[in-house]
Amino acid sequence: MTDQQNEQISFCKKWLIAARPWALPASTMPVIFGTSLAIVIGKARFDVFHFILAFVGMVILHSAANMMSDVFDFKRGLDKMTTPVSGAIVRGWITTKQAAAGAVILFALGSVIGIILVLEVGTILLIIGAVGVAIGVFYAALKYHAFGDLAVFLNFGILGSLGAWVVQTRTFSWIPVLWTIPMAMLVSAILHANNWRDTATDKEKKVITMAGLLGDKGSLGYYASLIFKPFIIIGIFIFGPRVISIQFPAMPLTFLITILALFNAFKLWGRAKRRHEPREPMDFIILDGATAQHNLIFGLLCTAAVWIHFAITLL
Repeated sequence: MTDQQNEQISFCKKWLIAARPWALPASTMPVIFGTSLAIVIGKARFDVFHFILAFVGMVILHSAANMMSDVFDFKRGLDKMTTPVSGAIVRGWITTKQAAAGAVILFALGSVIGIILVLEVGTILLIIGAVGVAIGVFYAALKYHAFGDLAVFLNFGILGSLGAWVVQTRTFSWIPVLWTIPMAMLVSAILHANNWRDTATDKEKKVITMAGLLGDKGSLGYYASLIFKPFIIIGIFIFGPRVISIQFPAMPLTFLITILALFNAFKLWGRAKRRHEPREPMDFIILDGATAQHNLIFGLLCTAAVWIHFAITLL
């Protein structure tokens, strides 16, 4: 791309592509979900200001992690293709130095927001936030050694929901940890779809991912597990405590509404199975984006289930 062409692209567009906003629902939905749980299940009084800080902080830190990951991927020769919503460095819109500087600034800004919340909420949030930031900073190294799926499962699933719960209740609970597992699995499915597509390039550059370790057929089974088991886990959380009478709250029956997302899961499964002979050329290439949309739908249904349960209790 020539300097003149580069100048014609707006500043905002360059950095929006660098931040990969299409992926942000993966990290922000747990914040919304955890906040909803805190209010409805934890009986917390909704603190709007703290919620906004937590939400914005998550957006900033996720964007920073995306930029830093792109820097390492590009330097390692992993990023060669672009999609309509990614690839600011590959396109030549920004340099690796600019992306790294942007990531550092965002990590610092997100950390400041975190410190403000810690001063308001307490040390429990400090531990959660410190683990989250550490995972974000070292995400590239984790991803290159087959720990990427676990990293996003924790950061953009469990820790996001738990942190949002703590922000509102100022106490620790296993409810947001366990009840967010289905959503967190779908976040891992997004990354797996991405790594599965890039298996050949990753192998060439000696990058180890779950997709590379499992192989093509193993990756298909793993992907199926990640998109279908969330429905099974929700069923266990709904009916398990009611059947065996353990001292842990059962998920409200309203979570059965998530079954509405099952049809979409089967559509994704079909695209994955037809990866070698796709109906549309981009079906498998953008499976990660389609999985992200599914995760958003599933997360919205989970959040709706919480508030429908709240409405029913008021009747």
